[in-house]
Amino acid sequence: MKNAYKKRIDEANVYDAAIKTPLQKQENLSNRFNNNILLKREDLQPVFSFKVRGAYNKMANLSKDELARGVISCSAGNHAQGVALAAQKLDCKALIVMPSTTPLIKIKAVEGRGAEVVLHGHTYHDAYNHALEIQKKESLTFIHPFDDPDVIAGQGTVAKEILADCPDNIHAIFICVGGGGLIAGIAAYIKAVRPDIKIIGVEAQDADAMTQSLKANRRVLLENVSLFAEGAAVKQVGEENFKLCQEYVDEMIVVSNDEICAAIKDVFEDTRTILETAGALAVAGIKSYIKKNNIKSETLIGTASGANMNFDRLGFVAERAEIGEERETVFAVTIPENPGAFKSFCSLIGSRSITEFNYRFSSHSSAHIFVGISVRDFQESQLLIKTLNDAGLEAIDLTHNEVAKLHLRHLVGGHAPEAENEVIYRFEFPERPGALSNFLNNMGENWNISLFHYRNHGADIGRVLVGIQVPPNEKETFQIFLSQVGYPSWDETGNPAYKLFLGN
Repeated sequence: MKNAYKKRIDEANVYDAAIKTPLQKQENLSNRFNNNILLKREDLQPVFSFKVRGAYNKMANLSKDELARGVISCSAGNHAQGVALAAQKLDCKALIVMPSTTPLIKIKAVEGRGAEVVLHGHTYHDAYNHALEIQKKESLTFIHPFDDPDVIAGQGTVAKEILADCPDNIHAIFICVGGGGLIAGIAAYIKAVRPDIKIIGVEAQDADAMTQSLKANRRVLLENVSLFAEGAAVKQVGEENFKLCQEYVDEMIVVSNDEICAAIKDVFEDTRTILETAGALAVAGIKSYIKKNNIKSETLIGTASGANMNFDRLGFVAERAEIGEERETVFAVTIPENPGAFKSFCSLIGSRSITEFNYRFSSHSSAHIFVGISVRDFQESQLLIKTLNDAGLEAIDLTHNEVAKLHLRHLVGGHAPEAENEVIYRFEFPERPGALSNFLNNMGENWNISLFHYRNHGADIGRVLVGIQVPPNEKETFQIFLSQVGYPSWDETGNPAYKLFLGN
């Protein structure tokens, strides 16, 4: 199979629309991690993403009649722009179905290339099904974002360029994975030419469809998928893509949202370029791989797959980058409520910089402090928490506690003794009109909302923390409500951050 794909990739027609992007050494990152780290700068493509390669190769292989009838596709961003540019180059009508939640900047980018945009549904899958309906009615050709041999071959030209620019020893190539088009193309070509090079896929947490599929030896359909790295957020990988990955991918790595944010900062410090969240997956994967395997003096290549970043998200990325780099730690510390206790706590922190500080009177005997502290690394964080505990202060590490990082540090108020039978749930609401109304309309009339916190992060989802007073005899009814409302949710009632600062 790999030789057949090598032939397809060698014959692929992409350069009427795409450019040959540079393979660029990341000086700061290489020095920090004692390896030769290179980035394949696909963010420099005309549409700021590799997607134009596969879209153009697919469409360039269509017949004159197919081009005359026009093409249709569905996408919330990068693939849509790739199809629009390819259609512009081939003088072909293009219709793109996009979810109604798609940011205006992406809609304008597609329309700016001359494509027609139809907004439908709230998710990629809503748009996909609607696109198939239109395709049948109007006899258009569907351009799949990833599950198509011509699209895979177009993306595979990235591998050909990498080997041309770096003929020396390469230890591994790291590739972001969504539906699997890019990794399938690169893996098939590399394993046909240089089977000694490791192919490592990188996925975001809660969007790891390929990782789960390879483990299960079948294509897994995720019930929910996190949209943080929305450019690589799919519920199920492509059929053809999965077959190729089964054959040629050596390893998969799953990284956290904080690690992605840290990777965006790393690339910015080397290139002054801001990658989108999915575009930074490979860099996050490289760092995780080096730490896990103690890799030194090797050449590691990552695909910077895209730079279509919403400006509104930059605040969140900056906020979480230091945690992802393990240069900030977040603690909850309980101190005695007596004169001099606060001064003693500060002396234990020493000369370290405090990045955030929240204090709340708890009782006449104790007080709770929420504090962020700059540290050099994870080891210093652990040493500090030991120092605090040894001094008789109860310190809890909240660095990886989502409720603490997303909500608690921005909430006002404190304990609510009268909020009886309170349960705390974390939700991901779709960022669309009516999302809150849908939630409230499904909720039981006898339940009181005792806490509500929401922040806009410039993404397709809103992260919401809700406190609801649910009597014990209505727990089953509450579970039915959670199922009916249909939003991803997590029970945080037992979360230590909630118990310390907000619980009754």
